[in-house]
Formats: sequence, structure tokens, C-alpha cells
Amino acid sequence: MQKDKIHLKSPGNWINDPNGFIYYRGKYHLFYQYFPWAPQWGTMHWGHAVSKDLVNWEHQEIALFPTKYEDQNGCFSGSALEYRGRLYLYYTGVHYHQPDPDNIHLCRNEQFLSSQMLITSRDGMRFDNFHNKSVIIPCMEENGPGDRTHTRDPKVWRGSDAWYMVLGSTDGDGLGKLLFYRSTDLTDWKFVNAVSGKNGFGWMWECPDYFETEGGGVLLLSPMEIMKDGKKDTAQTICMPVEFEETTCTMQIPNTYQFVDYGLDLYAAQTTLDEEGRRTMVAWMRMPQPVDGAWSGMFCIPRVVELRKGHVYFRVHPNIEKMYTKQILYVSEADRAGYKISVDIGDGESIGIGGYWIFRRGCHICTDRSNVFGRHTDYRLQFMTPEIKEGYHLDIYVDHHLIEIFINDGEYVLSNVVYGLDNRIQTDIEAGYRMYTLES
Repeated sequence: MQKDKIHLKSPGNWINDPNGFIYYRGKYHLFYQYFPWAPQWGTMHWGHAVSKDLVNWEHQEIALFPTKYEDQNGCFSGSALEYRGRLYLYYTGVHYHQPDPDNIHLCRNEQFLSSQMLITSRDGMRFDNFHNKSVIIPCMEENGPGDRTHTRDPKVWRGSDAWYMVLGSTDGDGLGKLLFYRSTDLTDWKFVNAVSGKNGFGWMWECPDYFETEGGGVLLLSPMEIMKDGKKDTAQTICMPVEFEETTCTMQIPNTYQFVDYGLDLYAAQTTLDEEGRRTMVAWMRMPQPVDGAWSGMFCIPRVVELRKGHVYFRVHPNIEKMYTKQILYVSEADRAGYKISVDIGDGESIGIGGYWIFRRGCHICTDRSNVFGRHTDYRLQFMTPEIKEGYHLDIYVDHHLIEIFINDGEYVLSNVVYGLDNRIQTDIEAGYRMYTLES
């Protein structure tokens, strides 16, 4: 089985959204959208990886694959929970009305139906795809609370008196929508309420995730077509503080939001509680081309989510942070899993990492990946954070194909997918920088 360190990568071919992220029986389980036959999107399966520490990952056998009418054309995204020792996986099954005759893994004119499905496992490793699947929320009726096609990505959690589920959907008039359900037994789900979106927040809300932190409730969303700048990846992942009332399943959507990551490559974030009870997030990092023609897609460093004074922070998970203890002088000394640069950056100063540039412009941190992104000019190449308020300390985690910049321990994060980094570090930062890698 393939093993990854720090960043979980595709074991070959294609991956996208993380699914079913959970700490279960002493291990972290991370499932993911997986097309096992080519490094491009196709009929979705659930791949599976496990880790004892969020640092070292080992890929397992495919967990879910299409077997039923309702998931004949894909097992789309979903979530996991544990109950009485069993692992419950909730996901969206899709059935195409019109497969593309030139590629049956694609659908013509978005003519497909979506149903919400459940499969359970006694140990989190073995899944009976032929006999143990059930439909828990059938495809929506014409006048149902959600769209027949674009209702998906169930996230389930335990409330104070019952189990709750949120689904992403659309209202048919160009606004995203959340659908809330309640259950007392994890199998019989009753619709409770719908929460409609706002103009400018995208037309369909993928991968919703609601959770409580010490600072209050937080909502993660991945709205489609929220970006209007003419570049690719118009869908982005956003977050906001919210309040959720269980009895009526009401939620007030605020008028503003943060991007989860200001590099705008991150998508489909999902969270769970780690071994110590910290709210921990992973997400897919989108890649415009396969690496060496063989694999496409990887996940960000696991991040702890906190809400402080109405602002959502994403800091490096302590298990990752503590790995970078060996100080080095040259990139050539770094572990294969990469290295970390710690630096305080002044206004007008910059640092170049293998052709990728990070610089400060007033109260903003900016990046430019033009030199390490090939000819993909239809994607965004320059990026900038909102106004920074807590200082200008950067912790920069460098992988061969991903650079993640944590500003002031998570006040903001800016991460970019890259190609073709070299070993040069160029800088005019007067205070200098420190470079670390993993202990052998």
C-alpha cells in the first residue's frame, strides 16, 4: 500500500473531495472521492487512507463503489460518524439519465438524480457494497424541499437530543440552499427546515459542514460560481460564524464571509474532532494537470479551526507542527516530505521559494506563482490576503507541489499548488529566515 507523509496525495489517477473524516478506534480515517482508472474526474468511488497521527498515512483498498441503481454512476461526497462501535458512512448516490456516449463516466446536460445513502461497517475497514447499502433520503420529488439533481454531500452530527444532517442544494432561482434533517435512530430521517442563501453567495452550496467551537458555531460551504473574475475554479470554499437553533433547525446566514484559504486552490473542506477534541479540517487542493501524467489531487495539511471574536482561524495541527524540528541551511538537506520556513516579513520585502514569490504590500501578504505554474494562464496566478491585523509572521510549508503560508498562527492562510520548484531561496528580508525539516 502507498504511504504518504504530511500531505495525503492521490495513490494514482484522480482524487478530489475528502469524505468521512473521523477519528475511529484509535486511528484517523480519511475517505476521498476517487476515480481509479485515469488522472481525471470520472465515476466516483471512495478511496480510503488511515493514520495514527495525521502525519503518516497509508492508503487502503477502495471502500465504496457503485453497486445500486441509486449510485450506479457514482458515490459522491459525504461524512462519517461512530455509534455503538460501528462506523456509519453517509453519501450521495447519483444515477445518470443520459451518460455521454463518448465517455460513460460523464453525464450529458446534467441529467442525473441524487439520493442520500448509508453504509455501515463493524470495523471501519470492510464494507459490503452489495448487501449493506440503503437509501435514507430518496431523490427529491418535483415539489420537494431541494433540487432533484443538485442536492448532495450529507454532513451528520450528534445534537443535544437527536442526530442532525445538513445537505447542500439550490433553490432553482440562482441561490444556494441548506436542507436540515433530524433522526433519532440514524436511519429514519425527517426533513425539518430549509435555509436559503443570499445573492453573491453562489447558485449551489456543496459540502456544507456545521460545527461548534469554544468561540461559537461555524459554517463551512463550497458555493458554486461564487467567483466572477473570468478565471477557472469559480467555486470556492468559504466560512462564517453562525448560530444554529436545533428545535427548528434555523440558521441565520451573515452578509459577509471569509475564504477558508486565500490561495483559492483549496476546495471541499471537511472537519472532525481529533483525538484531543480539537476541531480539525482537511480539504482538497485542486491541480490543473496531473503530475508526470500519473496522479492528480492532494490534501492540505490538517488544520485546527478556531473562532475568536468573530474571526475564523486555521492553524497548523500540532501533530504536524512538532515534526519540523531539524534546522537546515539548504533545501537540498530537506526530507522528501518537504520543509518549513519561518520568517517575519517587512513592508516591501519578499522571499522567493524555487521561483514562487511571497511578498508584503502594506497590510497584505501577496504571492505570485507565474514562474511555477506552466502555461495555465486561465487560472489565477497572483493572490492577496485581506488586511492583516496581528503582525507579519509567516510559517511556510513547502512540498514539491504545494506551498502553504500560515500567517500569525492562522489569522489567514494562503496556499498555492505549484509545479517545477527548484532549490533556490531568494530574499531581501533583513531579519533573515529559519528553515526546518523533519527529523529522520
